[in-house]
Amino acid sequence: MKHYVLYDDGHHKCVAFSMDHDDESVPSNQFMIIDGNDAAIIDPGGDLTFTPLTMGILKYTKMDNVRYVIGSHQDPDIIASMPRWLIHVEHANLIIPKLWERFLPHYNSAFTKGRLKLSLSERLITIPDAGGYYPLGNSGIVAIPAHFLHSVGNFQFYDPISKILFSGDMGASLVGYSGEAVSNFKAHIANMDGFHRRYMNSQKVTRLWAEAVRDLDVAQMVPQHGRRFDNNEIFHEFLDWISNLPCGVDLMEAQNYQFKHLLPE
Repeated sequence: MKHYVLYDDGHHKCVAFSMDHDDESVPSNQFMIIDGNDAAIIDPGGDLTFTPLTMGILKYTKMDNVRYVIGSHQDPDIIASMPRWLIHVEHANLIIPKLWERFLPHYNSAFTKGRLKLSLSERLITIPDAGGYYPLGNSGIVAIPAHFLHSVGNFQFYDPISKILFSGDMGASLVGYSGEAVSNFKAHIANMDGFHRRYMNSQKVTRLWAEAVRDLDVAQMVPQHGRRFDNNEIFHEFLDWISNLPCGVDLMEAQNYQFKHLLPE
């Protein structure tokens, strides 16, 4: 697993992790924010990433320092490793969107009975639709609403110290990893276009999101897949592009739902 320091001022640090690409899984990035002795893991991934990620974390901090394990939405590449975190990092709280609170136990049947059910409810912090602020050390993490981008209950996370926006699937590409920055936005569009047209719900919500974050002080936007956007200028190029991209339900027509030709005669 690759790891890359996105920000470090001696007290506050942000680290990105990325699994090596393979032909069977979607490549993804995982993130850690450290403030003093407190750490938070953002979108830790599935069972595939748990062991290499924990080994990577140990290069920067102790597992005992992990206060939060944060999931932006319900997808397996986001939070399917939840059972292992809850079992092996017993002091950490899980932060997830409230909308997915009763769905996540389905990742592991052990959490539906006995002591572990009580443990899950005691350690769960749910994010309301309007977002929230979660203290970490002397700072904190802001959960920014990003509903329907692409999940119906979805959040992004902003670190006010590093000014990094961890943007989830917004800005994602299947090229490179977060240790690499986009240097030419126009050339990078080809790496993002198909993904955003299919996975973002509609131009209405992408435009509402873009207007909401346009005035945010963003030094880096770091998606969960692919390369990061390393300066405010490229960040705003992305906002202009996504605001004008037809996607999701905008592209659906009656022919997309035809199936009668599949029925046996």
